[in-house]
Amino acid sequence: MEYSKDLSIIIPLLNEEESLGELLSWIRSVMNREGYIYEVIFVDDGSSDGSWKKIQEIADGDPRVKGISFRRNYGKSAALYHGFAKAEGRVVVTMDADLQDSPEEIPEMYRMIVEDGYDVVSGWKQHRQDNKITKNLPSKLYNATARKITGIKLHDMNCGLKAYRNEVVKNIEVYGEMHRYIPYLAKNAGFDKITEKPVHHQKRKYGKSKFGMERFVNGFLDLLSLWFLSTFGKKPMHFFGFSGLLMFLVGFVMTIWIIVAKLVHQARGIRFRAVTDQPLFYLALVAVMLGVVLFLAGFICELISRNSQDRNNYNIKETLD
Repeated sequence: MEYSKDLSIIIPLLNEEESLGELLSWIRSVMNREGYIYEVIFVDDGSSDGSWKKIQEIADGDPRVKGISFRRNYGKSAALYHGFAKAEGRVVVTMDADLQDSPEEIPEMYRMIVEDGYDVVSGWKQHRQDNKITKNLPSKLYNATARKITGIKLHDMNCGLKAYRNEVVKNIEVYGEMHRYIPYLAKNAGFDKITEKPVHHQKRKYGKSKFGMERFVNGFLDLLSLWFLSTFGKKPMHFFGFSGLLMFLVGFVMTIWIIVAKLVHQARGIRFRAVTDQPLFYLALVAVMLGVVLFLAGFICELISRNSQDRNNYNIKETLD
């Protein structure tokens, strides 16, 4: 497939007015040195400062600089979604606007996509310039969990500096807060040539971080959701049906045990309690009811899945007629 540009650089941002001019100058310097045909797409995620006005100023007279402005803040995933839709480059690079990501890393990431054949190259901030307690330690725990669940051996899943083959971003849907897991989305879409590159990480020069500690909790919940959807999204009965049967069998076995124990004690003349006086009976009853509910939930999910418009939406690599 032929592309009109070598690179599309997508920069989502929120209230980064001070850094935009310096960042674009840095990008232009690197691109001109390497001789790339490129475009820079700024996505203003509802900034309340003068970010959009600054983008208009620095883009004036330069057709390589494009911009998208949201009416309000929708989040980084929404910004990347629209940036990906607009990208025309053979390789698509995402980076943050706060000058912590270095454009000097782009040529090597581009080479790894084009020459080495990778689908995704993720940045790895080996030496973070953030607070070690509030950022580094939670980040290490978060990434260890992500590696375990996704099976992708990346040290820094959440790094904003990444490079993708164009086909990757055109075949995935980024929504909610799933921008953290684009490599996992790519893997689920069949793009499994994923690697990482150590990148230089700089201290924030202007402003302050837009992300707090809550992102780690939200990120973990999003990861579980994504894992569940990718594993059981098209076969929900495999999860709910199995869980329901297991719970039902546990409750059934417990009930039989209680009844048999009562009959044995009664036959031997041993003192016994009524079945309904035993706490185990109520646990068994709850287990049976949960089993039935889960099983019915599986049926309902199957009906929804079978009527989904994208139930036969599969990524085809190529065809021969």
